[in-house]
Amino acid sequence: MKGDIDTILLDLGGVLIDVYYERTAQAFAALGFSDFDRLYSQAKQDHLFDGFETGALSPADFRDGVRQLLAPLTPSGGAQLEDAAIDNCWNAMLGTIPPSRMETVAELRRRYRVLLLSNTNAIHVPAFTEIIHRENGITDFKGRFDGAYYSCEIGLRKPDAPSYLHVLEQHGASPERTLFIDDSIQHVIGARAAGLRAEHLDTGKEDVTSLFARLLA
Repeated sequence: MKGDIDTILLDLGGVLIDVYYERTAQAFAALGFSDFDRLYSQAKQDHLFDGFETGALSPADFRDGVRQLLAPLTPSGGAQLEDAAIDNCWNAMLGTIPPSRMETVAELRRRYRVLLLSNTNAIHVPAFTEIIHRENGITDFKGRFDGAYYSCEIGLRKPDAPSYLHVLEQHGASPERTLFIDDSIQHVIGARAAGLRAEHLDTGKEDVTSLFARLLA
């Protein structure tokens, strides 16, 4: 495969930074809202979360939407949730990036154009930027790639074809010579439909570092 590609497009959450969706549900449950996991999951999101990921909703809009969603679960409880409490629960899912993964990115850049495309939002971006700075000593995370794109900034999200094509167009990259890696199968399917080479990272079986060792050997 390595002779057929010149560009690698990476997902962020689950591929580079560990993400623990259940921790956000647990954090809300600790505040008395035990049904949050029904409202949010990796594969199927409420329209509120989709809108936040494309930047159509501001952080204030998102927080108000969360209050409205949670209010019926505990009478008057949702309205009392402070902004900081919502942000803390929302960011609870964010883990860290093992150093070996950033070393893999640096190694790949010696041979390929390496791009990043993440479905993320305006509350998570500063949170994971701070985590990466604190845990990895990286002050310019985007600078570790040839191009890095967040859905909330470009107004496009996976698995919609325009999201992949927009990123590639910025770098003159062709879909058929681009290898896309994501841990969400629906995003992989979307990338293939857009003409990219795409591989699903099954995080229960391997790490992105071992995946590249296997694919690009």
